[in-house]
Amino acid sequence: MNSLEAEAAAPSHEGETPDVTELILQDILAGRLPPGTWLKQIDLERRYNCTRPQVRRALDRLVQKRLVEHIPNRGYHVHEQDGRRAQEVSDIRVILEVAISDRIVANAGDADIANLRMLASRFDDLVLNGTMLELYEANLAFHRYLLELAGNQELVELITEIRQRTSSAPVSQWRTRARIEQSGREHQQMIDAIEKRDVDVLKELTRRHILQT
Repeated sequence: MNSLEAEAAAPSHEGETPDVTELILQDILAGRLPPGTWLKQIDLERRYNCTRPQVRRALDRLVQKRLVEHIPNRGYHVHEQDGRRAQEVSDIRVILEVAISDRIVANAGDADIANLRMLASRFDDLVLNGTMLELYEANLAFHRYLLELAGNQELVELITEIRQRTSSAPVSQWRTRARIEQSGREHQQMIDAIEKRDVDVLKELTRRHILQT
């Protein structure tokens, strides 16, 4: 029996379609599927009591999120975080995102602030009521809207691409509920700074938010 089969199968209910993507993500977060684990598809079918197409779609989606890595001729593996690379990516993000704080503040109108509040509130609601994958996507939506306020689409795409060079937030940052809730508070504080037109505070909040200090 291999390590995947040794784990208890995830509960399923007759007539329901399992959310395999979320099940795999939760097992990665819980450490049941450690970094580097080979995600053999037949084992995942048995583990989650689902079909091969469901497993393949889930793995491909997690590859897009940089949570799982697909290695040609070797299959799917849980993404292994490179600590040095992650720190360097964070440093680059700080340089770029702090530098556009003044543009964000200058360009943000009342409607933009309201939209940011809505996106931040959705993130907060999902802390209690949503899945980890929904929370991750809500976080991306908030930050993308924030960056777009700088008025430079090439910069938005560059920062998005840079973020994808390391594993995504749920694995690398959100190992505790306290850390998730802190991220939510920081979102609201960043909006407060924009509303008050306080560029210096926004810069400091942005730096702390990226570095998770």
